Amino acid sequence: MGDQNITRRRLLGTAGAAGAAGVLAGGAGGAAGYAAADPAPAALTSVGADAVAFHGTAAAPQQAGITTPAQAVAHLVAFDLAAGADRARAAALLRRWSRAAEAMTAGRAPDDDDQVALDAGPSSLTVTFGFGRSFFSRTGLTSRLPADFTPIPPFSSDALDPARGGGDLWIQIGADDPLVAFHALRVLQRAAAGTAAVRWQMNGFSRTPGATAKPRTVRNLMGQVDGTNNPKPADHDFRSALFVAGRPGGQAWMNGGSYAVVRRIRMLLDPWEQQPLARQEAVIGRRKSDGAPLSGGTESTPVDLDRMDRDGTLAVAGDAHIRVAAAQSNDGAKMLRRPFSFHDGFDPDGTPDAGLLFVAWQAAPLNGFIKVQRKLDSADALSRFIRHESSALFAVPPAARPGEYVGQGLLEG
Repeated sequence: MGDQNITRRRLLGTAGAAGAAGVLAGGAGGAAGYAAADPAPAALTSVGADAVAFHGTAAAPQQAGITTPAQAVAHLVAFDLAAGADRARAAALLRRWSRAAEAMTAGRAPDDDDQVALDAGPSSLTVTFGFGRSFFSRTGLTSRLPADFTPIPPFSSDALDPARGGGDLWIQIGADDPLVAFHALRVLQRAAAGTAAVRWQMNGFSRTPGATAKPRTVRNLMGQVDGTNNPKPADHDFRSALFVAGRPGGQAWMNGGSYAVVRRIRMLLDPWEQQPLARQEAVIGRRKSDGAPLSGGTESTPVDLDRMDRDGTLAVAGDAHIRVAAAQSNDGAKMLRRPFSFHDGFDPDGTPDAGLLFVAWQAAPLNGFIKVQRKLDSADALSRFIRHESSALFAVPPAARPGEYVGQGLLEG
């Protein structure tokens, strides 16, 4: 019925050329005449045609999915190696995974394709691979464990589920089309059969490209503009804050790589939404409407942590999230936050199981996430409205060069 109505409206739009009575008389004949005269339809969008290179270069050796703009959907999945899966089998798996990712990110069908995404383009697909600390002992590579691969310590506000943290191997998948993202996840999971099994998996989403009239910083599920103070490529220390460089000997395999902290942060939306707007803004330190700091200006104006209001109080409260997390409050510590939102249904009482899949990138966790989280754990007003429910840390090597696979420098070096 819907197709017939659409055809009828479109036929009426051509009535001036063919005569309304003649076009509409004898439905099938009229429709056939219209179709024969209709030019080929224009493409609906170019989003699906966008591709992100899988291989690294000398100028940009990092894997895709780190500085790539966040896509509309994401899958984060960790694997544990099967019993008896040694270094050689792990290398074979990374070789299979890299070959499949190279094909899919270019919009080509991988080996043994299931055709789920057959009609779609690459849709900005990225596939990013990382290693957990446990991978090194499982594969006899403890001598190549980087000194910067510092375990994340416990924090007082943690409520961690061990079953949703850790893992020998990690994959981050992002794409602007849900079918493309699922297809990549399924292909890689099947390719791991017999060598590694899924330990945990999380699904996230962000804003769809084109949903706003111009590019904007995304909002999280609390309605706050989230990501304004991220390091910018133009910053003099951007690469040094995010990417490993100059490591000698057994750790050289990480040069050009980064460390990913992954946390499932549940937002306590019911109590948050009960707060008046002024209170929400004070907790964050930014206006909710446009993301501008409470110290004044626009979203892009640097926050003035010394600014006082007329009543003599700090414009940005002492426990405001942006103050406590600021680089100047943490000895210059920086990390690139590239999170996705999640919603996994409702608890029996109607409480939404929703929040942020927090993914943060840095050259050294001790001087990035760990330093900042220690401050947030003790002084952040936002901590009363969130709960950290899972945690993991992965060493993410540089991208593979053509003809190589991700992690080859570690597994064969």
